[in-house]
Order: sequence, then structure tokens, then C-alpha cells
Amino acid sequence: MSLRYQINLRIFISSLCILLLGGSIAIWQARNAVDKEVDSSINLAVQLIKFGFSQASPTPFNETDWLPQFNALNQTRHLSIQLKQPSGEIMNVVRKNQQPNLQEKPPQWFVALVEGQHRKAEHPITTFGGKQLTLIIQANPLDEITEVWQESIGFFSSLFLVTLFTFLAVNLAFNKALKSIAVIVNALKVIETGQYQQKLPDFSIQEVDSIAKAINHMAGELNASQHENRALTQHSLEIQEDERQRLSQELHDELGQSLTAIKVMAVTTERSQSVATETHANIKQSTDAIISICDHLMTVVRSMMHQLHPLVLTELGLKATLEDLLNHWTIRNPALTLILACPDEVDTLEQKISIQVFRIIQECLTNTVRHAQAKQVIINLEMVHTETTQRALSLQVTDDGQGCAADRIKSGFGLLGMRERINSLGGQLTIKTQPQQGMSISVSIPLK
Repeated sequence: MSLRYQINLRIFISSLCILLLGGSIAIWQARNAVDKEVDSSINLAVQLIKFGFSQASPTPFNETDWLPQFNALNQTRHLSIQLKQPSGEIMNVVRKNQQPNLQEKPPQWFVALVEGQHRKAEHPITTFGGKQLTLIIQANPLDEITEVWQESIGFFSSLFLVTLFTFLAVNLAFNKALKSIAVIVNALKVIETGQYQQKLPDFSIQEVDSIAKAINHMAGELNASQHENRALTQHSLEIQEDERQRLSQELHDELGQSLTAIKVMAVTTERSQSVATETHANIKQSTDAIISICDHLMTVVRSMMHQLHPLVLTELGLKATLEDLLNHWTIRNPALTLILACPDEVDTLEQKISIQVFRIIQECLTNTVRHAQAKQVIINLEMVHTETTQRALSLQVTDDGQGCAADRIKSGFGLLGMRERINSLGGQLTIKTQPQQGMSISVSIPLK
């Protein structure tokens, strides 16, 4: 649920509560106002009628002529006035003929809430001539309720306008803050990808600006740590490769030469004893065994030297080393077709880049043979220019193997090591794969 939605929902709920509370108070006040107005009108009417009859002229007059004049007074607009003779007959029922406009008439539910129970007043009246009459006054508060209804409409309309204004004011106030939050979220997504150079701008809102500065500081610290880790990783890899090269050289110079000397001596002994008697048959068997063991050891030593550090990389360059690597894999896997596209320009690369590229391709081929069940692997290595006109080394290894879902790629040690090598050079690794559609590994390494 978004912040904007939560704020609007709470404003709506608060306005609804205010509406219910205000409506309850308004109806209660309207009910009291109607009661007071009706009671006041009844009392006023009784007093006026009593006064009128008591002050009447001693000459005879017709009450029916006098009461309509009284009924025309505004003070009696909430009342229905009647006179009852001693015999019980209702004399000249007089009603206020000022009903509210049908278009302005309040709804029945409002009338039921406000009207209440209004009393019916009866007062005995003696005319100047001694005639006894009963004055009946019945409350008729519809006019007053209509006025209250109009006032209530004004109140609720004002409340609606206030609520609408509050919605608009809050949304306008939060709109800038929410846009700032969106900018911060997008920047965090960029930082999440490892681009710690991303910086947030300054914001006019103090709280948001404090968050942005904290994120910028964090990104700066992460960027510094990343550079330190890359330098440390590069240094470790260089030490590792130097150690491998030294071991490979030692194996070549010491163990390889010793095995070669043993083999030469064994061959010489075999030839010198070829004309000897049968008593020297055991020497022949021993020399054959020595020769066989030396051949095996020399094969193992060459394989170890190639795995530790390919000497051909130092002597002939990256292209020849890759061709030798593919030839090695082709001999071991005749059913696998390996295609290499590599310009001679790669031989000018720095030694640290050349060895890392070699290790990445070596790991790709190992994974392909172990897991992909591919029939063909294409390796494309070239020099390119990026959008910033910076030179870069582009490597793409594509196979036609079984592939897998992109979200099911396991981060094994081989893949982690490959990523670490690429990150140490400031490069990027992209893997594209689909089930039964092979896999494509793309690497981009910036060059100075």
C-alpha cells in the first residue's frame, strides 16, 4: 500500500468520523432549536390571544374575523390554532397556509430525527362578553425544520469542501516528497547493481535531503571498499599466478629434467645390455618399467604445468595459448566442436588481463563439458569501443547445450571465481540462457 493511498485513506476515515460526529451534534442542536422555537411560539400565541380577548371592545365582534388577522402574524407560523366551544364543537379551525416549497421540503428521515414529540396546548379563554371558549394550539414545526435542513445542508457542504480542500492540500504537500522518494528508490536500485558512483541530488525538503546525504555517504564508502577489494583481489590473483608460474617453472626445470635424465639412463642401460646374456633379462624388465614410469610422470608434470600456468602464454601470447587450450579439449572430447574467433591484437594485452581471460575461457569450457552436453562451442574475442569511446575487450562464449532457466543458475565456485576475476578488472558479466536453447556468457573488460 503506497504512502499516498494510506494518507488519503486516513483523511477520508477522519472526515467520515467528523461528519458522523458533526451530524449527530447538528441534529441534536436542531432538535433542541425546534423544540424551543415551537414552545416559544405556543406561549407567545397564548399570551397574545388572551390579551386580545381581554382587551376586546365591549361591542359584539366575531372571533372568526379577528383570529385570521392574528394568524397572519409571523410569530404563529409554526402553529395550528383552533377554538372549541363549550359544547365541544370546533369553531373556525384556523391554519397557517404557508407550507414550505416542495422543492425545499426536507427529507422524511431528517424530519423524523428532528421533529420529536411536540405538545398540544389547550387554554380556556373568557371573552369580554363572558363567553367561555377553549383555545387549542397544535405545534406545526415543519417550517422550522425546513430552516434547520437548509442550515444543515450548508454545514455539510462546508464540511465536504473542507475535506476536499484537505485532500488537495495534503496531496500537493506530499507530491514533492513522494517524487523525491521515487528518485531515491530509483537511485538505490542503481546502487544495488554495484554502481556505487551513483549520487543523489540535493532536495529542498530537509528530512529527504538528510536521507539522500546518508545514502550518498554510504555509496561513497561502498565505492571505496569496492576499489580496495578489487585491488586486494587483483593483488591476490597476481600473487597466485606468480606462484603458479614459479611452480610450473620449477617442475619444468627440476622435475622434468630429472625425469628426462632417468629416462635417458634407462634407455642407455637397455641398449648396452641388449647383447648380454639371459642372466641380464631382469635388467631389461627394470629399464622398461623405468621408461614407462618416466613417460607417465612427464605427462603428469606437463598437465600440472599447464594447469598451474601455461608457459605458452608468456612465450607466444594469448591467441596461441587459447588455440592450444582448444586443441587440448578437442583431443579429450572429439564429439565437441570448438570454434575460436580471436584477432592477433589480443597478444598486446597486459599480462594480468591475458591470464584472467584465459582462466575465464578455461572455466567456461570446463562447465560446458561437465553440464551443458553441448555439441558446439563458439568463442568470440575482440576489441571494441564502448559508448564512452573507451576501448574494451569483449568476450562471448556460446554453446548449443541444454541450458536452463535464468533464475535457476547456481552460483557455484566456478561462477563465483569467474565473477571475481571480472570484477577485479572492473568488467561486467552477463549470462543469458533458456531451457534447451543453450547458454551465452558475455564479458566486457575496460582497457586503459
